Amino acid sequence: MSAALRNNSKRVQLDEVSKKIIEQLQVDGRRSYAEIGKAVGLSEAAVRQRVQKLTDAGVMQVVAVTDPMQLGFYRQAMIGIRASGDTRVLADTLAAIPAVDYVVLTAGSFDVLAEVVCEDDDELIALLNSQIRNLEGVLSTETFVYLKLHKQLYNWGTR
Repeated sequence: MSAALRNNSKRVQLDEVSKKIIEQLQVDGRRSYAEIGKAVGLSEAAVRQRVQKLTDAGVMQVVAVTDPMQLGFYRQAMIGIRASGDTRVLADTLAAIPAVDYVVLTAGSFDVLAEVVCEDDDELIALLNSQIRNLEGVLSTETFVYLKLHKQLYNWGTR
């Protein structure tokens, strides 16, 4: 997730047209601005401008979603972390680790969840022992190894 999306604490008010543009891109991120314009009643230039404003504001990003295994990353895991101190600082530190692709602060058994993508089990073990467990504030970790990705969608729409 981009820093703009991750750190955007100010809510942006979206009109119905912007919401429809987002929904069009959620269905197909490669859809042309001209096609989107026809669907939402705007010119290609107007759609381009709105998409730029939405991305600049951190409302959305348009990216290629990949299958990590097809790219040589055969081990994914979610790591539950119990922590002491300011979990926001820990989250920032975790987010800077290249193998970490997702970090959330949580309530419940864990203070932070971090998703990691590794080439293999050896890389996961090294990541846990050399980087994550050594971070200041980490009290304990629990690793949930992914056996199979059953569902991953990004088309939940807008409100």
